[in-house]
Amino acid sequence: MRRELHVRFCEGGEVQSLSATRLVCAFEYREEADAFYRALGERLRKFGLELAEDKTRIIAFERHRSQTSFEFLGFEFRWGTDRSGKPYLKRRTARSKLRNSLAQFTQWCKENRNLRLSQLFEQVRVKLRGYYNYYGVSGNYGGLKEFYGQVVKLLWKWLNRRSQRCSFNWHGFHELMTHFQLPRPRITKRIRTRVVASLV
Repeated sequence: MRRELHVRFCEGGEVQSLSATRLVCAFEYREEADAFYRALGERLRKFGLELAEDKTRIIAFERHRSQTSFEFLGFEFRWGTDRSGKPYLKRRTARSKLRNSLAQFTQWCKENRNLRLSQLFEQVRVKLRGYYNYYGVSGNYGGLKEFYGQVVKLLWKWLNRRSQRCSFNWHGFHELMTHFQLPRPRITKRIRTRVVASLV
């Protein structure tokens, strides 16, 4: 982005409602990023809007600094190398989002462990499919597998607290999972990240 800087917004019609917009912009040079940041703030003010200062920042994100990372929309982005040694943009579930999802599932198990097993497992299947649909991007299979493993352990733990006696041993619980067909982790979005990486 040399020579000129353009920050354009739709100016026609009336704004019905204001909602937050999140985006990541990549620049080759620091001065271009600084210029864009200033121009964006000025442009937003013309429409009575402003940047969220606590959520807006400029960071160095370079291929040769693999320890550099940032979080965006529930994902952690960092540089990695593929099998041929070429750099590409790696994505995985942000650690904070993973912990939050597991905490919410734990609370759900506490409140719903006494449902009929068919109802309970149907809802668990829906939760897992929803999680895979959002976080199932190329390169994040490990994150999906980690979530699935923790969900299985939590489910086993809380199903065994339905009564004073242990309801299932580990073998019986696996037979139960097979019967109700809990969906295994799977990648649902295969996006070519190398195209993105070449622009950064």
